Amino acid sequence: MLGNFKYSNPTRLYFGDESMQFLLEELKAYGPTVLLTYGGGSIKRNGIYDQVVQILQQAGKRIVELSGVMPNPTVEKLREGAELARTSGADLILAVGGGSTIDYAKGVSVAAYFDGDAWETFYKQQQNPAADARILPVGAILTMVGTGSEMNGGSVITNHAEGLKIGKVFDERVMPRFSVLNPRFTFSLPKYQMTAGFFDIMSHLMEQYFSNDDDNTSDYLNEGLMRSLISSSLRAVENPEDYEARSNIMWTATWALNTLLKCAKTQDWMVHMIGQAIGAITDATHGMTLSAVSLPYYRYVSQFGLPKFARWAQTVWGVNGEGKTQEQIAREGIDALEAWMRQIGVVLHSAELGVSESNIEAIANGVILLPTGYHMLSREEVVQIIRQSM
Repeated sequence: MLGNFKYSNPTRLYFGDESMQFLLEELKAYGPTVLLTYGGGSIKRNGIYDQVVQILQQAGKRIVELSGVMPNPTVEKLREGAELARTSGADLILAVGGGSTIDYAKGVSVAAYFDGDAWETFYKQQQNPAADARILPVGAILTMVGTGSEMNGGSVITNHAEGLKIGKVFDERVMPRFSVLNPRFTFSLPKYQMTAGFFDIMSHLMEQYFSNDDDNTSDYLNEGLMRSLISSSLRAVENPEDYEARSNIMWTATWALNTLLKCAKTQDWMVHMIGQAIGAITDATHGMTLSAVSLPYYRYVSQFGLPKFARWAQTVWGVNGEGKTQEQIAREGIDALEAWMRQIGVVLHSAELGVSESNIEAIANGVILLPTGYHMLSREEVVQIIRQSM
């Protein structure tokens, strides 16, 4: 491994079908008021809400509810949550849901006592909170896998008025203090949301993998996680209540983006930049925006990193490289990726998400160009990839 890095992750994880029993003990470390934030109400229908409230009441907490967190949390919702967190005197923000809800809770945690515009400062300018900033602690109960938000500092907020969807990776002060991961809590997800999460995981793995040319331990770990995801996702699509498959996927999702695999890696993240720009305009499901652009993106950039794409094709997808060029092997690997995507049923064309010739320019305007992968895209190349994705 080349380069230098710091690794630290303060989040405590409680994993398994009995993991909720640890919530009561965790709550003892925080003050009396808990800001309970969640999405559209599915946790009330599947009984998770009742479990959480019962434990909060048992712990003697005053519950302040902040519901209605949308799949792509908006800047308006961020400001609403920050005000409620501050005026209620919340001691802990407890996010119950998937990545969007947990992302949102982190945004609220830094915005609640920030004397300024959190969107402008933290998201657009990518600044970190001051060293002495008051940041509310966040806890998470995960109900949908994909983002890895349960064990990282990432937070993505959408500003429809500006046509922007921007992610900010905060430092470890903003990471959840604890996360409860019960695979059974993911069983009731609709298939569309489930498979979108599966591809989000794969995209996180590929974004970190396709960078650097050195012999890096992080890449060996990454390849194992990709193979696990491929195997378990096929089982989960066949039987969504396959506990072993769903638990493997939940654990893979966490390790895919909890800062471990990025060690000594420059990373890429252009699929996410394009996908988030599509989401800002169409409000489409995040994982599906990634699946819609990944094939044209990787078919284009693979020419700039052929050795790594050939290794990936053989190690992850089992492509036989005998007598073939690196270009042929890499192409077969991307074809194998497409075949898997079709098997799990994710979106393959951005037109299905609302992308059209009329909004390509607006989408391209929202794409942040990064120099970290095998090739830095120009704006014209971004437009070309979006067009090919349709």
